Amino acid sequence: MTHPHLAPATEAQALEFGLSAEEWRLVLEKLGRTPNVTELGIFSVMWSEHCSYKSSRVHLAKLPTKAPHVIFGPGENAGAIHIGPGADGEPLACIFKMESHNHPSYIEPYQGAATGVGGIMRDVFTMGARPVALFNALRFGDPAHPKTRRLVDGVVRGIGGYGNCVGVPTLGGETNFHPGYNGNILVNAMCVGIARADRIFTSAAKGAGNPVVYVGAKTGRDGIHGATMASAEFGDDTEESRPTVQVGDPFLEKLLIEACLELMESDAIIGIQDMGAAGLTSSSVEMASKGGAGIELWIDAIPAREEGMTPYEFMLSESQERMLMTLKPGREPEAQRIFEKWGLDAATIGVTTTTDRLVLKWHGETVCDLPLGPLADEAPKYERPFVKPTAKVSGPQTIHGVPFADALVKLMTCPDMASKRWIWEQYDRDVMADTVAASGAADAAIVRIHGTERALAVSCDVTPRYVEADPYEGGKQAVAECWRNLTAVGATPLAITDNLNFGSPQRPEIMGQIVAAIEGMAEACRALDFPVVSGNVSLYNETNGAAIPPTPAIGGVGLLEDMSARAGFSGMAEGDVLILIGETTGALGATLYLRELHGREDGAPPAVDLALEKRHGDLVRGLIRDGFAKVVHDLSDGGLGCAAAELALVNDIGVYLEPRRGVHPDAWLWSETQARYLIAVPAAEAEFIYTAADEAGVTAEPVGIVGGCEIAFGADAMDLAALRAAWEGWLPGYMAQVA
Repeated sequence: MTHPHLAPATEAQALEFGLSAEEWRLVLEKLGRTPNVTELGIFSVMWSEHCSYKSSRVHLAKLPTKAPHVIFGPGENAGAIHIGPGADGEPLACIFKMESHNHPSYIEPYQGAATGVGGIMRDVFTMGARPVALFNALRFGDPAHPKTRRLVDGVVRGIGGYGNCVGVPTLGGETNFHPGYNGNILVNAMCVGIARADRIFTSAAKGAGNPVVYVGAKTGRDGIHGATMASAEFGDDTEESRPTVQVGDPFLEKLLIEACLELMESDAIIGIQDMGAAGLTSSSVEMASKGGAGIELWIDAIPAREEGMTPYEFMLSESQERMLMTLKPGREPEAQRIFEKWGLDAATIGVTTTTDRLVLKWHGETVCDLPLGPLADEAPKYERPFVKPTAKVSGPQTIHGVPFADALVKLMTCPDMASKRWIWEQYDRDVMADTVAASGAADAAIVRIHGTERALAVSCDVTPRYVEADPYEGGKQAVAECWRNLTAVGATPLAITDNLNFGSPQRPEIMGQIVAAIEGMAEACRALDFPVVSGNVSLYNETNGAAIPPTPAIGGVGLLEDMSARAGFSGMAEGDVLILIGETTGALGATLYLRELHGREDGAPPAVDLALEKRHGDLVRGLIRDGFAKVVHDLSDGGLGCAAAELALVNDIGVYLEPRRGVHPDAWLWSETQARYLIAVPAAEAEFIYTAADEAGVTAEPVGIVGGCEIAFGADAMDLAALRAAWEGWLPGYMAQVA
């Protein structure tokens, strides 16, 4: 009797697996026959949005991906860039990427977030890099929503539980709240690693007759059709998707990292790939297709965790902590010794061929025989119809009636601005002993390049309310803010990874957001010499037809040639002058002030002048490197008022902000005009800053004085200790109510 998974598939099953009727017909056309159910399952995951990027590939091609320092751009497991010599003079590369685990984290927050961290680390170390830093970008729903506390609690524990156990520091990220994420939270995980630039590994399995080796956890039934689930919107039956969420084991991941890096010291590996979305299917297809080879797998040789598993289940499982590699013939015993040393399951489960086909054998019987082309490069690619977004018109310049102290405490204690100490205290930020700056210490995290006086700066940014108001300008701003945050610590911004989180691309208005945001990002990347080297597209983030706010998260990496010449938030002293770099236009559209104080989300976002952004940033970076600016903060959410308050809180010293003649207090304090920085310097050095700015054609003006124990604006003041209690108290107070 034929097993159900080997029986001929039907159109009804194709639709159930997430393919469209047209895609089912295309499968039949490509094969010239009806696939069996196992073969259909393989098509369905490889043609899912999550694996094929079928709705976005056309537009992603608009992003600049090349620069002299780029080694590998999009298309590999992660991006790779040159970062100069290491301690022994060897050439080093930074390898980094960001990916989403949104759907799993909503269904099962602890494991969803934990396995997101594990998966992104495998993308990095599979290229030969030791992970040195983790980041995350989290978006939750309205704090008043009944699910939000449980989701925050589970996601944060999952991120900390996995990263802490593996022993890689979690250095920073973003955490925002908005009702638009009530039914679909976002969990974007980023990993940064360092590798020898002359010893980077790719996934291509070149050549025939090479053994295919499986290493890591045994395969179980967890995560089956996870890629398909991640490519569909949620409905009322979301909780039923729990079986598609994987379970992670960070201790096994640590062993896997060390074993793979040890084997990589030899020349035994031809190609290596982690088993992420679509598990063994995606990894084997990508390795073979990129290497221009075929691949034959012996399914009954795969280490199994459960009894009675079928070829369909083996191929579609997304069990965690697994790697696939091709070795040079005869090197299997060497690899086996290393894997046994680290206590890992390993097995030779196949061989590369010359057939350009994926062939699966099950106890000697062929149960799948598919051409690789239709599964990889020939997968459907759509130019979906889209409606160009209508940008919101400019918002108000002034809104009257909220005194400074009242507005400041409201803004600083709102969910987006309140201290996230409760979150980052759950993360080990100092393991590996190379952390220089983490959350709350500077605009970007800083991690030392081990054994040197050089360091990497890392930031993660996007302002979804700007993208909602104007996707093109919002896409530009996300890139510009990331570039600005790296600049604000003194680093040269080098490259970005992106995580494009949107609703359904089959809705023309959502597809319009995607297209406009990508085009805005591309413009900013070109203007700022900030290429895209890796990324992830996460679509169908919606529930019952309600899409999330468009959220194209940007993760950036920069280089500090001398980490002693860096800036941060600490070091402000009595009598210092606060200097604002950049002019304030005063528009309040799409600002945090407008939303939190007046319950409005209307108006255009702040315009992004990329030439101005670059000129201002280059000046500030030069001042930092020359030792003239040690305390620097970029202006973003909450404008000048909130930036000054954050510096006051970090340094535990008051500030006095001078009202600006001829400018309404609302516009002066809370506008989120771009390309601005706040610098604190001793009074004796202020004149030098003004002169340097004038020579660079940049506006620089004094806006306040440091001292006392209050934050004051003119005659209106607030006690710093009272503000601190409220700022640090909101999140712990909120989370204390978790059942």
